Amino acid sequence: MLHAKYIFVTGGVASSLGKGIISSSLAKLLQSRGFSVAIQKLDPYINVDPGTLNPYEHGECYVTEDGAETDLDLGHYERFSNVPTSQANNVTTGSIYQTVIEKERRGDYLGHTVQVIPHITDEIKRRIKLLGNSGKYDFVITEIGGTVGDIESLPYIETVRQMRWELGRSCAVIHLTLVPYLSAAGELKTKPTQHSVKTLLESGVQPDIIVCRTERPLNQGLKEKIALFCNVEPSSVIESRDAKTIYEVPLMMRDENLDTEVLRKTMMPIETSPDLVKWEEFLYKLNNPVDEVNIGLVGKYVELKDAYKSINESFIHASAANECRAVVKLIHSEHLNASNADEKLKGLHGILVAPGFGQRGIEGKIEAIRFTRENKIPFLGICLGMQCAVIEFARNILGYKSAHSTEMNADTKYPVIDLMEEQKKIKGMGGTMRLGTYPCKLKKGTKVYDIYDTLNISERHRHRYEFNNEYLEEYENAGMIAAGINTKDNLVEIIEIKGHPWFIGVQFHPEYKSTVAHPHPLFVDFVRAAQVYKDSKKGNLNRKSKVTKES
Repeated sequence: MLHAKYIFVTGGVASSLGKGIISSSLAKLLQSRGFSVAIQKLDPYINVDPGTLNPYEHGECYVTEDGAETDLDLGHYERFSNVPTSQANNVTTGSIYQTVIEKERRGDYLGHTVQVIPHITDEIKRRIKLLGNSGKYDFVITEIGGTVGDIESLPYIETVRQMRWELGRSCAVIHLTLVPYLSAAGELKTKPTQHSVKTLLESGVQPDIIVCRTERPLNQGLKEKIALFCNVEPSSVIESRDAKTIYEVPLMMRDENLDTEVLRKTMMPIETSPDLVKWEEFLYKLNNPVDEVNIGLVGKYVELKDAYKSINESFIHASAANECRAVVKLIHSEHLNASNADEKLKGLHGILVAPGFGQRGIEGKIEAIRFTRENKIPFLGICLGMQCAVIEFARNILGYKSAHSTEMNADTKYPVIDLMEEQKKIKGMGGTMRLGTYPCKLKKGTKVYDIYDTLNISERHRHRYEFNNEYLEEYENAGMIAAGINTKDNLVEIIEIKGHPWFIGVQFHPEYKSTVAHPHPLFVDFVRAAQVYKDSKKGNLNRKSKVTKES
């Protein structure tokens, strides 16, 4: 059984400095040296999980293989490491307190007064060690959400203090901080970093490594100054410059010897150099495209950077696979209608209609789908995007003008999208949807069968409503076919339109499974189809749209 080393990543001075990217980059570097690594996120909010949070509050909700609704940083963990995450990889204050209170109600504490120390911190330690005790990993990297000094984060910082004392050299702390540049003074300022480390020290935690987020290079003198005032070695002060893309960060951290410092601090062997050849090949293709296509992403949260994070990253992976830059144009569905569709959607070589919930912007999504269907533009609909395609087809092809989903109109005469039977009995909202990985059988002779190049697939879900099978025969007779079925529950998972060059809707979320090492085949072929469409407009019909097995 492996004895895992524990690495904690904390943040100071400001939020959104990129703890998740640093954690993911370190994991990638350690992996490239042959170590097995798991990453987890400790979130200080009291929600049990982010599943009920508005995207405006928290960005995208990421879903794991086992159906956990988690922080979007877990998406970065998977995209970098190519290792699936689970419920054990995301811990919230809400889930910690919920577990402790349930134990107290059962009498597990035998009448003791339940307190933050030791009961809350013990539960946090138990969750942190779940991955380490599995015997699968050499390293467990734990990112602590929020900023040092936040009241919400104090139990987690206290837990780190206890684990450092208990584990000794099997534990290390990386503190990510900001070194701002003051243009008036023409200088980088280290004082915020000093104060951030001082705040951490007040909680009894001495960082082993300090990663400095900065716009400009840190010279050796500044590194030595930070080292002197923050009680670390100069070699343990790591520069993290702003990068053009997050995928450059592992290479930057390699050049700064972040992984070497971690191995040295935890007394692990430094016998090999990081093998990042494939990562560098990916970056070269990403930075040197030979083609460019315009993709429209139609959704109602387009003004929010992180609402469609996994979709945007999937396009990056697919771009590199095609040696093509997919330029994603964000289109607000609430502002899209029949009178302006031509203007807002012109010049696009492919259109993706995004997932979501609720009535707002739904008619704009349906209008975008009509436009793609009639103009033979490549279309990918995800979750609600697929459901909108079903509604549009019913209205404009089957002639059911009032067709809708019962999510939007409970009294619709034609409920072509309806609530799943098992969902009708559910009252609560948190963690009650159809979540996680489910199998799907593809129909031979369909486009998705050619794309996946296999009969049976599995994909991750997050929804309550489904295609209403009462209408399936009518749809298929009119040209919209069920290309993928969950045979166990007889649920339509994928739809295609016959005669359209590339029109696919999926009830699942393919973006959750796209990684640098394995770009998702649907996104890869969608981008290639956009290239074909672009070529056709120019009279160049030589390019193929079939995805390769390599992709």
